[in-house]
Amino acid sequence: MVYVSRGRRRASRARRGLVGVASVVAAGLIAWLAMSYFEIPPFTDKGDPVTYGAAEERSAPPADAGTLMPTGPAAEFANVRTLDDGTHISVVTLDGRKSGFKGKVWVWAPKEYTDERKFARSGFPVLIALPGGPGYGTNYWMGGFRLQENIAQWYEEGKSRPFLLAMPVLNPGPDDKGIYWDGSDIPGQPKMGTWLTEDVPDFMRANFRTLKSRDGWAFMGSSTGGFAGLKAVLKHPDTFKAVIANGPDIVPDSPLWRGHEKEMRENDPEVLAKRLIAAKGPDVYLAFQVGTRESNRKTLPNVRDFIATYGKGPVHTYLHVIEGGKHDGASYAPNLGRGPIRWISERMAGPTPAATG
Repeated sequence: MVYVSRGRRRASRARRGLVGVASVVAAGLIAWLAMSYFEIPPFTDKGDPVTYGAAEERSAPPADAGTLMPTGPAAEFANVRTLDDGTHISVVTLDGRKSGFKGKVWVWAPKEYTDERKFARSGFPVLIALPGGPGYGTNYWMGGFRLQENIAQWYEEGKSRPFLLAMPVLNPGPDDKGIYWDGSDIPGQPKMGTWLTEDVPDFMRANFRTLKSRDGWAFMGSSTGGFAGLKAVLKHPDTFKAVIANGPDIVPDSPLWRGHEKEMRENDPEVLAKRLIAAKGPDVYLAFQVGTRESNRKTLPNVRDFIATYGKGPVHTYLHVIEGGKHDGASYAPNLGRGPIRWISERMAGPTPAATG
């Protein structure tokens, strides 16, 4: 018979207890990680309200004459994702008063907007970012391709303005069967042109400190979103100053234009650029990004032809060719910081630091 001392039995029980505690801790950690990953409350802040101070700022004096304080009413934003720097991507469903279209808009404000005292009453420039692809129900810039993180980094590197991002849906329905809306008011269809160029800017003015002049308003988009942004700037040069068009179409080509040729010409960047040149302004700044491996081999030649024909007078152009770049956001997003974002930023304004002393 083997006798085990009481001390050894207590040590064995202690070890088993420690193993048990460690197992519980490990299981809890795994559960926490799983619940966080799948965004199961209370282990996520997704859906939490986000405020940008619009209600409090409406009566505050602006930092300068060029700043427009939030006009209200303030929207109710829900958090979609919290970035490592503490900023939030949030979403709201906007009922467009002018277009009659109702859809989602995602927004992001850089930390300089919320945290920098020197910019506390300053207007910030707005970049309206449009997706390619379906552009319906979602917008891939609202967290995809690290656009928000990159803008924050590019600002710190002196390459970019600290843009407010507005990321609306582009289309009122899925683009199946080859149907899309060209970001335009096509007769008999939802007024997506008015939605993008009037309702979304009005919404940003209602909720954020923005700039009164067009120097604080620009578009960025891919594919059909690039076309929509390009056309918006050329059609409304008194409102918007610049665009980055990634792999864009150059002419309207939605099948929904059939039977509406006159209206289609009113949304043709070539026609609009010709008019702007004849009117001698105002100046607009059109930055293009095109990959050498675009799915449509005519994209790069078409962009080069447009620049050669219309890149004169008040129509200023810039082309960044992405070697090996494809027709997708994964090619366009990182290359924004290799020239295009700096080029438009140097021609835009805001925010203005508050005077010190």
